[in-house]
Amino acid sequence: MADPRFFVRSGPFALGALAERVGARLAEGVDPARMVVDVAPLDRAGPGDISFVDNPKYLEALATTKAGAVILSERHAARAPLGSARMLSAAPYLAYARIAQAFYPAPRPEPGISAGAHVDPSARLGEGAAVAAGAVIERGVEIGPRCVIGAGATLAPEVRLGADCRIGAGVHLAYCLIGDRVTIHQGTCVGQDGFGFAPDPKGHVKVPQLGRVLIGDDCEIGANVTIDRGAGPDTEIGAGSWIDNLVQIGHNVRLGRGCILIAQSGIAGSTVLGDFAVVAAQAGLTGHLRIGAGAQIAGQAGVMRDVPPGAKMGGSPAVPIRDWHRQTLALEKLAKGRQEEDP
Repeated sequence: MADPRFFVRSGPFALGALAERVGARLAEGVDPARMVVDVAPLDRAGPGDISFVDNPKYLEALATTKAGAVILSERHAARAPLGSARMLSAAPYLAYARIAQAFYPAPRPEPGISAGAHVDPSARLGEGAAVAAGAVIERGVEIGPRCVIGAGATLAPEVRLGADCRIGAGVHLAYCLIGDRVTIHQGTCVGQDGFGFAPDPKGHVKVPQLGRVLIGDDCEIGANVTIDRGAGPDTEIGAGSWIDNLVQIGHNVRLGRGCILIAQSGIAGSTVLGDFAVVAAQAGLTGHLRIGAGAQIAGQAGVMRDVPPGAKMGGSPAVPIRDWHRQTLALEKLAKGRQEEDP
């Protein structure tokens, strides 16, 4: 059960209503009027809770769960205990996510501007916007309806936000145009100078960074992310992209739709990622690359060449994932051979 000091729970909900909400169906014999009061993991759920199983690793926990209801695929339905109502879904984790949102909708602060905020008279705030104490909204900023600006956030001159955006505490936004329903978590900086300079033995010469950052609709950007503005062309984050904490995105980078960048990954300047590309934790991509749509880059990979659409790459320098596994096995065998040869 979520700590009620931090999370406000809605409900209870009838199983039939929840199934309809997420496009699932109840197994034969399940009463659609049966109520559940909360979501919980399998090993902690009680008779009033709904849980889920998607990963086969948790089938043992499914067999012993006390959950009143479980969301699961049809192939795992027979493993559920007799006391648990079965809600059948082709995508149990997705169904659980939507049900959890029903129980715990995102809180929305009361609209209005805190007395402790500074808002330039030329800024325009949409209906229902909320601005917390310590926030600074500078000249010419436009904030869409129902946006939430966290404590200590700074929006530099002429920044634009669409509707229903949530900007966390301490975020700094500059030189950027942001779409609708974008969430940016605490401490992130968007629109700072890109790392552009001309080398000179007498002292490097700064190249003016004259582009912007364009962030599409429905993006989520984690805490302490840095997204540099473009040097001339813009840095672009495609609609529906999700970026984890501590990610660095260099100037002129372009992400397609639905890209996923996981913690501590870094994308060097002018690299382009196709739609739904995935870059796992601590991977690094050099500049001026083309990463094809649907490509997947493994954790800690070092990518130095273009990647074709749909490819899976790993290692440093990155190679096709099967080749990387073969290299790893070959090194392991070589190391074992050397150990056996040593006296």
